Amino acid sequence: MKRRDFITKAGIGAAGAVTASALATPAIAQERIEMAIVATWGRDFPGLGTGAQRYAQTIQDISGGRIQVSYYAAGERVGAFDSFDEVASGNAQGYHAADYYWKGRHPGWAYFTAVPFGLTYTEINAWIRYGGGQELWDELGEQFGLKGIMAGSTGAQAGGWFNKEINSPEDFNGLKMRIPGLGGDVIGKLGGSPVTVPGGQIYENLVSGAIDATEWVGAWNDEIMKFYEAAKYYYTAGMHEPGSMIAAGFNAKFWHDLSDTDKAIITAAATQENEMMMSEYNGKSGQALQRLKTDHGIQIRSFNDDVWDALAEAADEVFEEARAHSDLANRIHESCMKAREEIGGWIGISEGGYLAQRNRIYKV
Repeated sequence: MKRRDFITKAGIGAAGAVTASALATPAIAQERIEMAIVATWGRDFPGLGTGAQRYAQTIQDISGGRIQVSYYAAGERVGAFDSFDEVASGNAQGYHAADYYWKGRHPGWAYFTAVPFGLTYTEINAWIRYGGGQELWDELGEQFGLKGIMAGSTGAQAGGWFNKEINSPEDFNGLKMRIPGLGGDVIGKLGGSPVTVPGGQIYENLVSGAIDATEWVGAWNDEIMKFYEAAKYYYTAGMHEPGSMIAAGFNAKFWHDLSDTDKAIITAAATQENEMMMSEYNGKSGQALQRLKTDHGIQIRSFNDDVWDALAEAADEVFEEARAHSDLANRIHESCMKAREEIGGWIGISEGGYLAQRNRIYKV
């Protein structure tokens, strides 16, 4: 088998099986590539930051060092939310971020991280790869000179940390909450004031009272951020991000100029990180939740049905506004909701049915 064929088949289809040794010895000399990646996460921040750094290193490892990656955490080269322009302009070649940060430029970007009552990790992976999601993502990216691929996930995110209990939809009225994406627009519909700040600034805003509540990721990261010192109530299920996908975004010209081999190498690294990051969050969040309850005495809460129903009604209003933006925004929404019905429907009766019975019998 030719080396090029091997990389194309193994790199994309089974990223974890592609080893550095298999790809590090080229049959012919290939061009050395310099690549700068800017991220929206702090350096060494567990999960998101360390995952982005691991992804950058994996590109170098698989390429045998031929692709040299300079990785910049948030604030080291540009601010977290300046990553979009840094890459679109060509000043950097790639970013590692949550694409819903860019929803102000086009609401379609939100669907390629997470939307309220949207897709889980399993569902969004299926939509992107086999449900037309990648093609729509490419069409959106072309308008801004970008190309995106999946490169991580934090899974279903918690409802958030609050300084008061949420017993009715009216309790959101006047609430200042750190919550990005279309989920923030939903809170706004209920009278709240959504705020978007980088992860590294959430704690100080919560302690100072600049915000009354925040969502972030889940138990593992939330424990690390010590939100339990600043808020009393922890709501564990949220509507806003059921399966938060993290993107590796690239300058479109840089991406199109890459050889098929180099695209396969970078895609292999991103595919590996997509699985690794999700596994890490799932593996560590359960233990962290137990510590939050036993060591830090937090009060676990769940939104009641009245709150869930009000959030859903508000989400429907937000979706109508997003769809009205453009034909592309409408097509992205329709495709995502079709995936929710078809892919989610299958998972619901197969895996969902099994989990309901397993958890009932064994009281999980």
